[in-house]
Amino acid sequence: MKNQSTSRARADYSRARAKAFLNRVWSVLSGQPTRLLSYDEVREKLRVGGPIYRGVQTIRIDQVAGSLNRYHQFDRAFLPTQDDTASRWQRVDRAFYEDISLPPVVLYKVGQVYFVVDGHHRVSVAREQGQEFIEAEVRECATRVDITPDLKPEELEILGEKVDFLERTRLDRLRPKAKIKLTIPDGFERMLEHVAVHRYFMGLDFQRDIPEEEAVIHWFDTVYLPIGKVIRSSKILKEFPGKTEADLYLWALD
Repeated sequence: MKNQSTSRARADYSRARAKAFLNRVWSVLSGQPTRLLSYDEVREKLRVGGPIYRGVQTIRIDQVAGSLNRYHQFDRAFLPTQDDTASRWQRVDRAFYEDISLPPVVLYKVGQVYFVVDGHHRVSVAREQGQEFIEAEVRECATRVDITPDLKPEELEILGEKVDFLERTRLDRLRPKAKIKLTIPDGFERMLEHVAVHRYFMGLDFQRDIPEEEAVIHWFDTVYLPIGKVIRSSKILKEFPGKTEADLYLWALD
């Protein structure tokens, strides 16, 4: 039985490495990222807080798309990308065939994405064996923006700019239902300029100093929302696949 499980584990690992190679080729041809998300990079860009212990949970494996410190050893599908993972990967795979229970993996959660702290090989083997769920100790990290497992590097840059925008304006606190999504680099920086200009002209109109919070609310209610309403009612977004209401807002003002 042990010899059989060893042989199967070797075959499984070879197949997983071949899949990782094909994923890398596809990444080059398609421009789609295959590298795991780096927790440290996400933490720095999005200024996440925490982590807060949430206990042992059953989570979907396809939501695990990042790593604390081994994002170079596995791709976004958690296939092994380096040969130095072979020995440990095959040991975990043998445990699968021999029905040996393994402890829960340890994950950080940011938005809708889980980052592996401990248990990279267990996640990789479980995914390769077709498991949809895995037991995990979860620690959740607070963030002002949501991220999903299909996050691209350029989207992370824009979300980092969104965090700066929200920290400056507090729009998510002042107007909790406000949902501004941009695909344009530097778009949120330009929106900050719009708010600043709006505040300046409010001061001229009202003949007094305008608090930043008041300017943010007034800009959102009297400028952004009305333009957004026109964009939605005109259904013009159909002519711009992949673009958002906020993208067209910026183009309209430009």
